[in-house]
Amino acid sequence: MDLYRRRARREARKRELARRRARGLAAVALIAVLAVVAVVALDSRGSSKGGASASVKHSLAVATPSSGARRNLAANRPSSEGTAGTTSGPLGHKSVPILMYHVINPPPTGAKFPGLYVAPEEFAAQMQALARAGFHAVTMDQMLANWTRGTPLPPGKPIVLSFDNGYQSQYTQALPVLRRLGWVGVENMQLTGLPTSQGGLSQAQISALVAAGWELDTQGLSHAELTTLDPAALHEQVSLARTKVQSRYHVPVNWFCYPSGHYNAAVVAAVKAAGYVGSTTVVPGWASPKEDSYRLPRLRVLGETSPTELLAEIAAIRTNPPPPASYEAGA
Repeated sequence: MDLYRRRARREARKRELARRRARGLAAVALIAVLAVVAVVALDSRGSSKGGASASVKHSLAVATPSSGARRNLAANRPSSEGTAGTTSGPLGHKSVPILMYHVINPPPTGAKFPGLYVAPEEFAAQMQALARAGFHAVTMDQMLANWTRGTPLPPGKPIVLSFDNGYQSQYTQALPVLRRLGWVGVENMQLTGLPTSQGGLSQAQISALVAAGWELDTQGLSHAELTTLDPAALHEQVSLARTKVQSRYHVPVNWFCYPSGHYNAAVVAAVKAAGYVGSTTVVPGWASPKEDSYRLPRLRVLGETSPTELLAEIAAIRTNPPPPASYEAGA
């Protein structure tokens, strides 16, 4: 019996100790909760007065990247220029025809290259025919963004309308026609282009094209024969032209257009080194996402080409092979 009582007293003492420990833990927990509530209340009052408590500041310090981290985040942020960026849909896989225009005016008497002149009414009829055939003009950047990021294109079949050499008629004649259709063009300009007195675009007109949504790319500082230049002169023509156009017109200038369509391995390497995402040639065909972006084909539109003939030419070159590795004078 005494043994039983001693065991009972020991069990009673154990239960009492357990109850005391439980009450102590509960008290500690209650104190902790009250402390948290007090801190939150103080933080709220501090925030309402324009300040922050030490605990709030600590939380912000943890959540906000340092200046160095912010720089890294900015460096890796998707870009709207070129090919960088996150995908926004299925990657585009369709080939795209790129047309090449020069002067949108009748050829004057004695013109050296009369085929490069397309009359304004002829140009307007061609654009209407393209629209009726289901085409919709896009820029080179839009085309590449669709291929590489899945950025949606406007409804219809994409087509690029490029304009070389910076002729004033591209502003006075082509722009109004494309604007009525809600279309844009691509201007391949050169820094030392035609003076306005000889039918060249003015800086104000180029800026107006950019404001109208046209893409601004370049053929270099001048219409030089790039395949004959030494490395220093080639770098100047290709790289300096890009930085100058970017600085003057505040546009990306992602594409290069080979003057007269001539290029070789050295020219392609210089274009890549200058930061362009691709280049266009004068070899007929459709641009494809499967081909080299530094050798994209184009179709030169000649004067006296009827709308029906233009549509037929576009269809006929669809399966042409890609441009060759080099295309030099006399090719």
